[in-house]
Amino acid sequence: MNDRCDEALREIFHISYVVICQLLNTIREHIHCLYKLSDAVSMLDMLLSLANACTLSDYVRPEFTDTLAIKQGRHPILERMAGQQPVSNNSYISEGSNFVIITGPNMSGKSTFLKQVALCQIMAQIGRQSDRPIGVDDDFETNSSTFMLEMKEMSYIIHNVSDRSLIIIDELGRGTSAEEGIGICHSVCEFLLGLKAYTLFATHFLELCQLESLYPNVENQHMEVQHTRSLDSGAESVVYTYLLSRGCSEERHYGLRAAEMTSLPLSLIHEAKTIASNVTQQLLAKHHSDPETQWQRAVYRLATRLLQAARNSRLDPDSLRMYLKGLKKQYEAELQPRALGWR
Repeated sequence: MNDRCDEALREIFHISYVVICQLLNTIREHIHCLYKLSDAVSMLDMLLSLANACTLSDYVRPEFTDTLAIKQGRHPILERMAGQQPVSNNSYISEGSNFVIITGPNMSGKSTFLKQVALCQIMAQIGRQSDRPIGVDDDFETNSSTFMLEMKEMSYIIHNVSDRSLIIIDELGRGTSAEEGIGICHSVCEFLLGLKAYTLFATHFLELCQLESLYPNVENQHMEVQHTRSLDSGAESVVYTYLLSRGCSEERHYGLRAAEMTSLPLSLIHEAKTIASNVTQQLLAKHHSDPETQWQRAVYRLATRLLQAARNSRLDPDSLRMYLKGLKKQYEAELQPRALGWR
């Protein structure tokens, strides 16, 4: 009985194989139609998805110029997954400020903002935008550490960057010591600052914020946080607003605040705070730009914005006149600290 069952099963397999071969021989003559059909169905599915997305959301059609400007941008995936509407932020990168340094505490939203800009850029250029994943963990197959992968990624960027590139770097140098990390970040920034590419550079090394006083095309931005104190225990806590603002982050030792949220012993946290305060007093020094540097920055920004208006403006004469008056007021406002410095 078992042998008969096995023989019947083999016959079924053989008959099925013959039928499939005959089917393939028949289809092979019309395979080009199936390829066209699958292409049409996939195109229809993509167009339907895009139509559904633009109908149910408040997305707008992008305009392509030499300026990256996103108004009230949100993370396109996070807003679909989160139970509440994510915080929106404006993004503006131009030729006059093409290098943006973003600082802020842990969990304040720096990495989310970088991904948001990248995804919005891909959505704007969908169909002709390629993306390359960036590894952030150890690679056991090649025996590469996190730091080695960072260096490989930076090598790829440096050798393939062009003036039309959008470079996004998130916490470069975190896989090595602070001194080496700051040195590598500073040298990479120096190289990228010589290009016209748009760069978003998120870092915990606040020393890099001093580049704004050296280069007029550098702009410091930070993620805002608010401090609250409990009326009962008097304990201080941090509230993340996820809002991006101008300037360098004034927060210090925010890594210790993140450690306080874990189950680490309080004695260990207190000792870490003491050591960190001593190190900060010895190493931290604020550098302010002199009035001459501020004047050069104001002139540079005014010149680049006038060039942008000349190349891309579609305003009518009255609107253009108002825009130029606004540039004049902003230029005069930037010159006020210089005049006060001279007094």
